[in-house]
Amino acid sequence: MGTVWVVDDDQSIRWVLERALLRDGFEVRTFESAADCLGALETGEPGALVSDIRMPGSNGIELLREVKTHHPGLPVIIMTAFSDLDSAVSAFQGGAFEYLPKPFDVGAAVELIRRAVRENDASHATDEPVAAGIDMLGQAPAMQEVFRAIGRLSQSAVTVLITGESGTGKELVARALHDHSQRAQQAFVALNTAAIPRDLLESELFGHERGAFTGAQQTRRGRFEQAEGGTLFLDEIGDMPAELQTRLLRVLSDGSFYRVGGHAPIKANVRVIAATHQNLEERVRQGGFREDLFHRLNVIRLRLPPLRERVEDIALLARHFMQKSAQELGVEAKRLSPDALARMAAFAWPGNVRQLQNVCHWLSVMAPSQVIEAKDLPAEIVTDPSLAGGVPHSLVASVAASAAPPVTAAPGGAPSHAFSVPVAVPSVASTQPAIAAHGEVHLHETAGETASAWSDLLAREVDRLLAAQPPDERGAGSSILMEQLSRQFEGTVIRCALRATRGRRIDAAQRLGIGRNTITRKIQELRLDDD
Repeated sequence: MGTVWVVDDDQSIRWVLERALLRDGFEVRTFESAADCLGALETGEPGALVSDIRMPGSNGIELLREVKTHHPGLPVIIMTAFSDLDSAVSAFQGGAFEYLPKPFDVGAAVELIRRAVRENDASHATDEPVAAGIDMLGQAPAMQEVFRAIGRLSQSAVTVLITGESGTGKELVARALHDHSQRAQQAFVALNTAAIPRDLLESELFGHERGAFTGAQQTRRGRFEQAEGGTLFLDEIGDMPAELQTRLLRVLSDGSFYRVGGHAPIKANVRVIAATHQNLEERVRQGGFREDLFHRLNVIRLRLPPLRERVEDIALLARHFMQKSAQELGVEAKRLSPDALARMAAFAWPGNVRQLQNVCHWLSVMAPSQVIEAKDLPAEIVTDPSLAGGVPHSLVASVAASAAPPVTAAPGGAPSHAFSVPVAVPSVASTQPAIAAHGEVHLHETAGETASAWSDLLAREVDRLLAAQPPDERGAGSSILMEQLSRQFEGTVIRCALRATRGRRIDAAQRLGIGRNTITRKIQELRLDDD
């Protein structure tokens, strides 16, 4: 069928791939180092080359660079056990045929190699620029697809729509798309359309001329002008008012716009990346979002999975955030026990990766010992009613296995675990966690008993209001009963959450499973600041 070369300093990986490929009819040669492979390439060339990324001497990226210089048509598949964005983008940047994270399914790896041999050309090679410092990690297949998409989109200025729940990292992906693009040296400008009052949003986007409205004492450049030549990231695009949707559509269609109060068109050389946690198709059906704008934005869509759909990444992310928090606090990192990791893996994480990061920072400050046990986790995880029966032993074992930190040789030959160093943190005398935990337990114990009574009371109140409704308010477009009830409901829920978190809006939003910008907007709309 063809010849495949495998380069890896790990003998077990070479053996597994060699046996699998031989069974599939391939001729196989294996190499322990990049230097050995480059020497063999002077006298011959395989149908495909599979290489590890981290090896003694020259690494896989350096090997890839040499191969593409002298054998540009040879498809190279890069393997790595370090599943981060930089590895993925570096592989695509060098012209890799594909990126294969370890551990991999052998059957899927053989199928990928078969496709590489069959195509055996440079049609999938790219040459994306690389930028360092992107804080994105993930071994889950869905995240690997996101990494691949970032690599493939790097050369393009196409409009991208990023969807996903609050806290999944939509702005992080937008920044990665910018930083790995040809516009990386120009500005990246972000605007949250839900956080700007409606009457100011037009000026924020397009700028205004002096005297355009009361208070406009000088000409002001908008975000489109600030992002000239670069990228404009429009977060929460689903909340954009209808009149501005029309103006945005014109910019995307014509490539020009007018400042507020202006008469001269301004050309816009800007890549637009939009993001939303809402279902835009549903918003279009409801008439809240223009269908033509939706299709204009929805050229390429990237869906970020919620954390509950990438459970295999929780241990990896948790260790990363614990290390990051320790560096910020100037202390050594604490270690999460297998039971604590399993409990975290079983939690639903309504606030997604942002909530996980906040929890890890809280643990770095508040956990009482160097090894964090399940009982040390925040109250919302410890008292989660869905985990009342405990965490399955299989999950404990699997998390413990996947979370095993790398072992390095310490002075004297003793192994040292990278994430198990004791931490010295001053003791904090505080009853707040215990009080919060007690309150949560009480709430969850009574929630099931009161849910039915609560809904019955609501039903009776709605029946009363409908019966008392004047006849002139019963026609189409006349009643505001639903709006009143919705405002009362949302106001009550948000007040309770703010009381439970002592007024901390971010914490309240996470407890309710909504975005930070959403709770800020609701507080303003419902005038809860006046309470």
